[in-house]
Amino acid sequence: MTRNLEAERELPGGAGDDVARNGLRLVAASALQSSGDQAVKPSTVLPWLMNALGAPTALIGLLVPIRESGSMLPQAFLTPLVLRVRQRKWILVVGSLIQALAVAAMVTIAALGEGTPAGVGIVVAVAVFSLGRCLTSIASKDVQGRTIPKGERGQINGLGTTAAGVVAITVGLAIRVLGGEDLSATQIAWLLAGGGAMWIATAIVQAGLHEPDGEPSSADDDSRTGVLRLLREDRQFRSFVTTRSFLLVSALSPPFIVTLAATSGSATLSGLGGFVIASGVASLIGGRLFGGLADRSSRRLMAFGAGAAAVVVVALVGAVSLPGFDGASAWGTVVLVGGYFLLTLLHTGVRVGRKTYVVDMAEGDMRTVYVAVSNSAMGVILLVVGAVSSAIAVLGVEWALLFLAALGVLGAVWGWRLPEVSRGR
Repeated sequence: MTRNLEAERELPGGAGDDVARNGLRLVAASALQSSGDQAVKPSTVLPWLMNALGAPTALIGLLVPIRESGSMLPQAFLTPLVLRVRQRKWILVVGSLIQALAVAAMVTIAALGEGTPAGVGIVVAVAVFSLGRCLTSIASKDVQGRTIPKGERGQINGLGTTAAGVVAITVGLAIRVLGGEDLSATQIAWLLAGGGAMWIATAIVQAGLHEPDGEPSSADDDSRTGVLRLLREDRQFRSFVTTRSFLLVSALSPPFIVTLAATSGSATLSGLGGFVIASGVASLIGGRLFGGLADRSSRRLMAFGAGAAAVVVVALVGAVSLPGFDGASAWGTVVLVGGYFLLTLLHTGVRVGRKTYVVDMAEGDMRTVYVAVSNSAMGVILLVVGAVSSAIAVLGVEWALLFLAALGVLGAVWGWRLPEVSRGR
């Protein structure tokens, strides 16, 4: 990793002396967290488990919205509590332990439950899990901002993403070895137990971070209203949130590509392990590729990612719409798998870029506020955009993809117009 010694000396509380150690711990915590995430992924592992337990399909459809929105919506309202804590790493530890407890509940349900009661239990456990993720999301950017200087944060995010890719590939291969496409509830319970252990290990690593003390905020209930006013009064922050909304093209398009694969005769992307491996390869490549680019210009990386994702989506829809297209053919496999992989890769770049941008955009407690408010706003926006794209998909998956591509074009324009906040090299 390239060091920025001048920026390291500017860190408060002597944190510059511990940048290397803190960097390793942040990367290790990210890798361990990714291991846990792969074990409880609401788009792959948990639906497999719910099906194995005989849970109703309606409950399965709640997993992703509850997981994503549940970790975002409460952030603006929990921020005043977080701001009272001198060392935010302890918020990370508490959040990780809550997620470990939620996974332990899932393990118990997977081993003993069945039918509708088991499905309801899994959904409730996902809601609790989201609360833990909400806390870690609020505090993580602030901890990184206090312990890692500008010019190195993108590399830390990139290394963490690369480690996540290695973990995902390993977990995907393990899943294929365990049972391929026919995993039982008991086998998934063992997978979940391993994920819970990863969350405990994450908490231990986070507790060892050297974070300088900050001044506790005297935030009260009125501060919540002040936090929400940011969206109306802070133009730069509002532009970032708007841009982030358009970046959903890379997040929401891949599931529609999987649907295209299923409806066009291709089984290439089927199987739990296959999905995990594909996302892992994209993270492995993207983490190394995009970390340094984010440090040079995180806004340009976001703009490029959104624009490139839009191009990939339009090209994919055009190819699939050609007369005689067959998803089961060699050409169809290349188109579908290639499109899925490229979008997942670009989403990695978008995530690294936006995480680096929000950390570089502010200092001190404002960083925590920015993260919380942007995530709370995105919880609502995600539900709205997801509902609209799903409704459009009734007319055809291709139309939903084109709608998301249009968002990507807007994301490229808005991202390019954002002020530059990265140190650049």
